Amino acid sequence: MRAPDGWELTDAGKMHLRNMGVSKVSPAAMQVAVDLRAHLDNITDSQTRDFVEEAIKCHEAELYRSAIVMSWLGAMDVLHKHVHANHLAPFNAEAFRIAGKKWKKAVTADDLGKMGESDFLDRLEGLSIIGKNAKAQLKAALDLRNGCGHPNSLHVGPNKSAAHIETLLQNVFSKF
Repeated sequence: MRAPDGWELTDAGKMHLRNMGVSKVSPAAMQVAVDLRAHLDNITDSQTRDFVEEAIKCHEAELYRSAIVMSWLGAMDVLHKHVHANHLAPFNAEAFRIAGKKWKKAVTADDLGKMGESDFLDRLEGLSIIGKNAKAQLKAALDLRNGCGHPNSLHVGPNKSAAHIETLLQNVFSKF
């Protein structure tokens, strides 16, 4: 489309180029979406699958902040459901040991969401569900998610989004 300062590519034109395989996104950044899409077949829980599929679509559409937020939600959904199904009693004991009467015993996977995500990751490490280094990477991913999920001047691009998704893919989606 002709614009006052020259030519501009319309949204329809951008979509056409993307469908042809032409994009400003690096092949490495797009590979992470391909890897995550391949992992979708292994996700049987429909809610988790919806989070991950939306994260992939956001990444492919170059909506990187949204991709970071949605992939984090998918990862937390996986972790909450894993703890609920496999470690609920020890998790509640550990949470009560740390928080005391402030912690109300979790019964459902949704109840686990009442704990702050950083504290939740600490409890997972305390139970050896995740290791120290995995927790550090997940906390960095949480910090990025928090930066992307609130109005601020943070800018992220395809490589940051891809790195975030890759961290979650390797430390959550592929593991649990």
